[in-house]
Formats: sequence, structure tokens, C-alpha cells
Amino acid sequence: MRSYVSQAEQGTGLILYDIFDGIGRTIETAGQSVSGVFEPTVRLGVTGLSRSGKTVFITSLMANLMNRERMVQLQAASSGGIQTAYLQPQPDDTVPRFDYENHLAALTGTEPTWPSSTRSISELRLSLRVQPTGLLGSLSGPRTVHLDIVDYPGEWLLDVGLLEKSFAEWSAESLGRAEQRSAAKSYLKRLEATDPTAKLSEPDAQDLAGEYTQYLKAIRAEGFSDCTPGRFLLPGDLEGSPVLTFAPLLHDGSVPRGSLNREFERRYEAYKSKIVKPFFRDHFARIDRQIVLVDALGAIHAGPQAVEDLRVIMKDILSAFRPGQNSWLASIFLGRRVEKILFAATKADHLHHTQHPQLTGFMEALLRDAKDRAEFAGATTMAMSLAALRATVEQTVDHDGETLDVVRGRLLESGKQAALYPGDLPDDPMELLAPAREGKPEWLDRDYSIMNFAPAQLAGSTKGGLPHIRLDRAAEFLIGDRLR
Repeated sequence: MRSYVSQAEQGTGLILYDIFDGIGRTIETAGQSVSGVFEPTVRLGVTGLSRSGKTVFITSLMANLMNRERMVQLQAASSGGIQTAYLQPQPDDTVPRFDYENHLAALTGTEPTWPSSTRSISELRLSLRVQPTGLLGSLSGPRTVHLDIVDYPGEWLLDVGLLEKSFAEWSAESLGRAEQRSAAKSYLKRLEATDPTAKLSEPDAQDLAGEYTQYLKAIRAEGFSDCTPGRFLLPGDLEGSPVLTFAPLLHDGSVPRGSLNREFERRYEAYKSKIVKPFFRDHFARIDRQIVLVDALGAIHAGPQAVEDLRVIMKDILSAFRPGQNSWLASIFLGRRVEKILFAATKADHLHHTQHPQLTGFMEALLRDAKDRAEFAGATTMAMSLAALRATVEQTVDHDGETLDVVRGRLLESGKQAALYPGDLPDDPMELLAPAREGKPEWLDRDYSIMNFAPAQLAGSTKGGLPHIRLDRAAEFLIGDRLR
């Protein structure tokens, strides 16, 4: 994938501009824009890779917008501008509803647990009654602003990179990475015994696709992010279908008709045209704010190669968006553009607050290529560290004559209390990124630990909202301007 935005790409708004249905999309967007004059709508896309905390983020954001005592950095909340907030039926009847109530119950029960992760697209609408500020606001009285949350798996977002690659190119890149990873040993051995020019055998095709899927699951568990095609990990009702029954092959330029290689190439192209393009066409045309959640601590713990993998993937992810500034006329004729993009390192509660600046600095450095690309097209971007639901408390302890800043929480596996000192992140993020770019197998003289903490026990109460770290600041960046 290209790592820059050409002049032609700026004019068309990146690759996805070509996917949108021209006339139909223009008419649809025009209708939405006219209705939005009376009751403005903000469509916020929420995505991230596995275990980044998308479900918890949305649940906590909704709970804290309805009970705003903890949202002091959201100006409209701290000033009293938000008079009330309530859930309403979502506008898209064919999209599953985000299961807010059950997710909230899981987080606030007597034995709280993390809710199930995102496995498909879902949506939720929160309507806010807001008193605008300024002279005109005092004259006009309160208005309603709709916040539509669109939740989708980050694994699907990675597939945008496939749109610019042929089957041969994707195969070469995928196998080049696989050769460096022990998890691919079984698939590569199976591939050595496969003749891609032989006549298609459906059982052989299914075996290859199955082996490749197991490889993707293994590297995801190890902390890697380049797990394409994304639907192999989250197939839904497509599981077992031909469109998900292919895998990368060694390519020598020979693709006889009826061969395994020819059929896998056809299925790969079908995957792009029938799965990837409709997903972006149907759900990205109306997103105008976006948050990308990143388990940066998990990548650091996994090692330099996982960090470099994440850096490259995050740059590619941005190519899925059409960054830029919206105007009323532009939204009618061109469709909406992503105005603001927030890159957020989650699980900040796994670090003492004195380490949060280093985590944010790491995010800014990790995403510099992607961030600059978005700003070049006119979007406003920000990187920060946050915890949508705080699961720990901070302590200072003495250990072997040394004072350590630690966090303490309830372990997910046993329910017992435990303290964690994960290791100090460097002040200079290049101390992490340089070894990652060089392909080092492990950190030199550093050890970064993580623990799986369970949600803190809240006794079922959500009065005043849920405890968090900088969720209010994230909300101010993403939607604060639309609530004034």
C-alpha cells in the first residue's frame, strides 16, 4: 500500500471514494443533510483491533453521557449545556443494535465481567438535549443533537489494503511475513505439498483455508495485527462459504484454467467485490468522526516485531477513511468526510499516571505517518491514552529498598487482588520504535509486563457515571464542538 497521498488521491478522497455509489449516494446524503439542519446528527465510528476495548468504550461513553458527573472535561457537560441524554431507536433498521443494556449489566454486576467483544457491525443512537451557547443560542433555546455510534471490528477495516492488491501480490506479502513466524510452520508445510497449478480439489482448498485461518488466529494471539482477510477471523454467516475458502499460494506466473491457483484468485477477487467493497460503501459514506482504539501496551509486551507490525497496520488503516472538513454543500454533493480522527491507546489504567505521558508519546510517534496523512487532507487528529472503564487503583510500594509506582486490581482469572509494576516506558519513544523498525526479536535490557484485570466492583451503581481515565477529554475532542 502506498504510504503517501498523491494529488489525485486528495481530489477523490482516497480509494473509498471510488466505491461510493455516485447518484444514489448523492441523493441519500442530500436528504440526510437537509434533515440534519433541524436536528443535527454526528455519526461516530468506533473501531480498533482485537482486545482494544471497543465494546467497553461505547458502553462507558453512553453511560457517562447519560450520567455526566465524571465528564468534567466535556465542556457541554461541565457547563450544564447538556440538559438530558436518552437512547432512541437507531436510524438504520437493517443494522444490529449495540447491546448497551446487557454490556452495562456485565460491567456493573456483583461479579463484574468484561462484555463479549465486537464480532459484527452494530449501531446505537443517543439523543442529547443541548442548550447552545452564545447570543444566538440563548435566543433559539435548546436543540436536539443525535449521536449515532457505529461499532465495527478492526479486523474488517484491515481488508481495505486488499483493494489495491492482486492475489499474487497479496500472496507474496503474506507468505513473506509468514516465513518469519513460527506460527506459520504448519501452513507452510502444507503449502510445500500443494501444486497450485493442479486441478481444483475442494477438500484440498478447504484444508488450505483452514490451516491459514489457524495461522491468523495464532499470530493474533501473539499480538500481531496484520491478519487479513479479516473475515477469516470473524466470518459470521459466511463461514464455510467459497468466498472465505482461499489462501495465499506460491505463484510462478502459471494459472491454468480450472487450477487451484485460478480458483483462489477468483475467490479472492469475489471477496473484495462482494464483501469488502459493500461494507465500506454502506457504512463509511456517512461517518464524520472516528476513534481508532489501540492496545499499544499489548503490542509493547509482545515485542519489537509486534510494534512494527502495528505501526505499519495503523498507517494502512487510515486509507479506509476519507479525511477532510465537512461543509453543508460538500456533504450534499460529495458525501461526508471524516473531520476528526482520534487514535487512543487503551488500558491506561494498567500504568501509573506518571507513565501516561510516555504512553501518549509512544502513540504519537507510532502513528506519525498516519496522523500526518490525515492532517494533510484537512482532518483534525489527536493521539491520547485513556481507560474507558478504570479497573485499578494506584499505589506506591517499597520493593527491595526501591520505591515503585504500581497499579492494583482484581485479577480476571482468580478474582484475587494483585499489584502490577509493568516497567517504565522510555521518555523517548524511539527507544521502542528503532528496535521495532530494525526487526529485533526482543527488547534489549527491558521487560514490559501486563496483567489481565477484571472490572472493578461498582455495586451495580452507575450514578454519576462510570470511573474512567480521559474519556471526557476524548468526548470533547470528538463531539464537543457539535454540542455548543
